Amino acid sequence: MSQYFDVGDETLWNPSNGAARLFLRQVAVYEAELGVPSGVGEMVNDECQIDPGAYGRFVNTLVAWHHGTHHRIIHTLSRGFVATALALANRAGAEVRFPEAGADGGLEGRADVQVPVARPRPEWEEHLREQAEAVERAMPR
Repeated sequence: MSQYFDVGDETLWNPSNGAARLFLRQVAVYEAELGVPSGVGEMVNDECQIDPGAYGRFVNTLVAWHHGTHHRIIHTLSRGFVATALALANRAGAEVRFPEAGADGGLEGRADVQVPVARPRPEWEEHLREQAEAVERAMPR
């Protein structure tokens, strides 16, 4: 059995029930963490509509948050979801803007910083894009 993530009549992703369930639960986690609605609707009769505008804003906020994360554990826990969300955004035609290298605003005002502070990751965007592309290739329509 599987479920469908659609924009209008176009199916973006047709994962197994388990993958869909985990993705939707993680969407809810990051909506709460970021304070931004995802644009991912409820699963009804194995179908879920995605609002591409809202989803694009959600993924841009998610990518900016992930880029600014200076906590190795939080970064590791979130990386798989960020790559999956980015792959789905690519399929939805959302424009995702990656922050400039070094544009994370430093450590001022941050609540979650690992000590010692993680080194800068100049290859961050490239690795995330590669991971999202690999995820997208594995996502059935």
